[in-house]
Amino acid sequence: MKLSATRRAAAMLPVLLGILAFFIVVGPRALNPMNIAWLGDGDPATHYMGWAFFRHSPWTFPLGLNPSYGLELGNGIIFSDSNPLFAFIFKPFSALLPEPFQYFGLWLLTCFILQSWFAWKLIGLFSRDVAARLLGAGLFLFIPAMIVRMGVHLSLGGHFLVLAALYLALRPFTSKRYLAWGAVLACAALVHAYLLAMIALIWLADLSWKALQRWLTPGKAVIELIGLFLLVSFCCWQAGYFSVGDGGLALTGYGLYRANVLTLFDPGVWSYVLQDMPGVPGDGDGFAFLGLGGIFLLICALVPWLQGATGLGAKIRRYPLLLLALACLTIFAFSNNIGIGAFEYSVPLPDAVVAVATVFRGSGRMIWPAMYIALFGILYLVVRGHSSRTALVLLGIALVLQVADTRSGWAVSRNFFMTSPAAKWDTPMTDPFWEQAAKHYQAVRWLHPRNYSDHWMILADYAVHHHLPTNAVYLGRVSSVATETAQARSEQMLDTGRYAADTLYVLDNRALLQAALTLNRDTDVLARIDGLNVLAPGWKRCTECATLPATNPLALIPAVRQGERMVFNNTGQAAVYLAKGWSLSEPWGTWSEGAESQIVLRPTARVHSLLLETTALLAPRHTEQSLEIFVNDERVLSTRLVKPEANQLNIELPAHVQQRIESQGVLNIRFKYANAISPGELGMSKDARKLAIGMQALTVN
Repeated sequence: MKLSATRRAAAMLPVLLGILAFFIVVGPRALNPMNIAWLGDGDPATHYMGWAFFRHSPWTFPLGLNPSYGLELGNGIIFSDSNPLFAFIFKPFSALLPEPFQYFGLWLLTCFILQSWFAWKLIGLFSRDVAARLLGAGLFLFIPAMIVRMGVHLSLGGHFLVLAALYLALRPFTSKRYLAWGAVLACAALVHAYLLAMIALIWLADLSWKALQRWLTPGKAVIELIGLFLLVSFCCWQAGYFSVGDGGLALTGYGLYRANVLTLFDPGVWSYVLQDMPGVPGDGDGFAFLGLGGIFLLICALVPWLQGATGLGAKIRRYPLLLLALACLTIFAFSNNIGIGAFEYSVPLPDAVVAVATVFRGSGRMIWPAMYIALFGILYLVVRGHSSRTALVLLGIALVLQVADTRSGWAVSRNFFMTSPAAKWDTPMTDPFWEQAAKHYQAVRWLHPRNYSDHWMILADYAVHHHLPTNAVYLGRVSSVATETAQARSEQMLDTGRYAADTLYVLDNRALLQAALTLNRDTDVLARIDGLNVLAPGWKRCTECATLPATNPLALIPAVRQGERMVFNNTGQAAVYLAKGWSLSEPWGTWSEGAESQIVLRPTARVHSLLLETTALLAPRHTEQSLEIFVNDERVLSTRLVKPEANQLNIELPAHVQQRIESQGVLNIRFKYANAISPGELGMSKDARKLAIGMQALTVN
């Protein structure tokens, strides 16, 4: 009984250590469930928003669908990275929870406790010394790669799942292994896809090796394989992984967001003593610095390792498939653009391979299992290669170095977590109009719809506060097909001036130019309120709605002075005149995109002529670009561009067109391209945009 009580007391030590580390790094404020101030920016904002919409949404099947947060861009809660595991736990009690309510501080506390617990279990595989296990667990708790993620991607703070997988792969065989693996895999599926990918590969390696060693019969191995595959698939289905339609996983970035080969020794800003190593762009996702304490122990481990007296080599040979899995994850983390310090070498890969790899475009994160197994191996060498007293001294020194030196990084994280508490975010939406609009409309939409739109956070905050669905979102993945369909529908609304009567629209600057031309002034209101372009359908017919100050919608169109040369590069101001059919501005100018584009502006004097300066997309097998130009719906030019550069189009406007511009008060220039083509079709690049001309400058005389 005394032995059992001693063991229980010892088992509480890593829990207490995890709690202590949490309060050192994170602090107490994040545990306040009504404090959302620290979640009010970047990725943490969408983590919270996904949960805030989900808690008030009706139950669905699959359980993790979250249609109010996205509307036509709708996704499962997994794609707002809102931690479905905790979301599923707390949603049944949503009516009892305060408003607001966040569980992310509790999640971080859980991460610290379980990180300490599984580090304790791992070290227990080669040492029964309580002090050694506790000091070693401290090094795992202050590993920079875990803490740095907690301030950006909250779910990816769950590194304890990686430690749990390594522990299950390294511990002695047990016939109940499938229960433990099932729990770890299910939790990983309900936390984050990257963690699931790492852990699933470790599990497959462990399962294969146990079957090859006949610790598992073929029948039991197959049952475990099929059973856990079905379990993981079910968890992924319920979390909403499969809610993204066609093109939802087609992104770019593999080969950029990778790990540098020197990442274990590159401190970045996480050391007072060691200097940041020169690197290349994209190394941040693969940040895996061992810490000064880890580096110190590595030096201390070199002598026993070289002497070969610890038996580490024999231990390693007992897990060949696990080492192969870790090697594969490491190679994937390095990607085909291999960075060694500031040096970079690229290995060409087939497009099909890159397309598959891009599903996990932040490949650098896959270095974490190798990082942890490296730290595990270092601790093994120190504990087994030195006397017990010497090992404890070295571990104590290492932990002090680790905590003190990495403070260079975690102090920044702590400032983030310890932001002054608040139950709401600051918002510019203070006009009384917004409260009235929330009672009048059933949804809030951003035009043009897209992921990570301008002002998404303040609009989503407004929408969730009033329990309105919205497409103003920031999601990890959205369906490209759904986005294109939504954008086509928005173009139709803007062209016709017909909008859903139950929806409040907030417009980007390009949509504003289009809407100002087609607005139904008898029923709808277009105004700029609190710096946002607002289109309120049917507002003038609403008897309960306050009358907004009379505003000519054309007054919202930017004015241009006579003779002013407007430059359409990314540093000029002329982009405010670009309506539909343009790509993002570049240093030289702006490409048209699609078969039609439009420029809208408000002249301050009678317009006699236009001078356009353009480039044209030409190639040996595409030698001209056909171009038609309409001014206020009157065709004024039909021509062909046969020079790629220095095209100047001087257009004298007929008198009746001049008069039309003057009477309408707006200059509406439309371009039609009969043979726009993509650089990809011409073999010039992989660019799939349909391009025709590059607008460089426009002068209105």
